[in-house]
Amino acid sequence: MASPLDAIDRQILAELTRDGRMSMRTLAERLHISRANAYARVERLRAAQVIRGFRADIDPVAAGLGTSAYVTVNLHQAEWRDVGEKLRALPGVVHIALVGGEFDAILLVRAKDNADLGRLVLDTIQGMPGVVNTRTLLVFEEAEPLSATAIWEQ
Repeated sequence: MASPLDAIDRQILAELTRDGRMSMRTLAERLHISRANAYARVERLRAAQVIRGFRADIDPVAAGLGTSAYVTVNLHQAEWRDVGEKLRALPGVVHIALVGGEFDAILLVRAKDNADLGRLVLDTIQGMPGVVNTRTLLVFEEAEPLSATAIWEQ
């Protein structure tokens, strides 16, 4: 985005983070701006890719994915792009981050159960060319996501 976000832009982001299905009318009323202004600002934020999209917040357990884990991956650096493409294509891989430190990448993985997770990690991921090793950190309980709105409510 060419210019920094102003207070109204940050309020828009906070409101849409809370409820991405909010109508422009409701958004405008909450922020005490016109609907035309709200619409123009949201479109500008979308065009600048500050707002990348709108998604459903799905409960993984209710959707049949009762096991979650963070999987750390060490890999041959020269093969990151190929490995990354293969990891992105795997069912159950929710998030991938290339990181610095003790390992090269960390994945958030959701699976039906421990056996399904084991097959994904032990057979599929560890069997990929370029993967040196993995560590699996089983998630026992997840807290509600931290509010992203706190970032925008400054």
